[in-house]
Amino acid sequence: MRLGLALAILWLMLRWFEHSQVYHPTHTFEASPAALGLAWEEVHFSATDGVKLHGWFFAAATNSPRRDQVFLVSHGNGGNISHRLGLTQMLLHTGAAVLLYDYRGFGRSEGRPGEEGTYLDAQAAYVWLRQKGFVAAGIVLLGESLGGGVASELAVREPVGGLVLQSTFTSIPDIGRELFPWLPVRTLASIRYDTHSKLPRLRVPVLVAHGRSDSLVGFHHAERNFAAAMEPKALVELQGDHNDAVWEEPAYLAALEKFLPARPLTDRVP
Repeated sequence: MRLGLALAILWLMLRWFEHSQVYHPTHTFEASPAALGLAWEEVHFSATDGVKLHGWFFAAATNSPRRDQVFLVSHGNGGNISHRLGLTQMLLHTGAAVLLYDYRGFGRSEGRPGEEGTYLDAQAAYVWLRQKGFVAAGIVLLGESLGGGVASELAVREPVGGLVLQSTFTSIPDIGRELFPWLPVRTLASIRYDTHSKLPRLRVPVLVAHGRSDSLVGFHHAERNFAAAMEPKALVELQGDHNDAVWEEPAYLAALEKFLPARPLTDRVP
């Protein structure tokens, strides 16, 4: 009886430790989208399990040749959408629209984060964009770090126009083994976010953007993800560390400009 109780407590502690290492949400917004000086829209939608989510939508300029394309941004494991305005500003420079959303438990989104929950959140944001009038070919997924795992799963579940992996690890067990070599992470991990295994199944253009000096997620993760991705694909080497302002690098913007088709999409749905 006591042994069983001790094992149950140990298991719960392991699950708590794993969850606390993967998710670092904050609820306080440190900036307003109005700071960009551009038109924006506050959006609310729900995942299929009923969790209410929150996001910000930035429309492209009406005269942009890429006005029918949109970046759906799945952010990293910390903070919330208010910490991604620099990235948003760079993405808007491509001429495409941008949708930022918070996973459950982040920012003003309800609930508690979890792997399947974040996948449902991404799908809900995708559905919102389809209802907004964007066709699948015009939706480009951008996943930042943990968000790469979310975005790659969304690309498996839904048709999209492309996938950008920014500073993304191959999987949680892989990065966990590197950060905690004294733990049997592969055996104990219940959270996977296995981007590497999903990439060979995707038939969409893939752009891998990663810093060789990334001290948290080593560049070898980018190399493995790039090798697993199908053509067409591209790899851009960033200069900053994992949490540096990589969106300020001209090479990243240039890679995104090349990644997106210049022509407008004419097959929008009403």
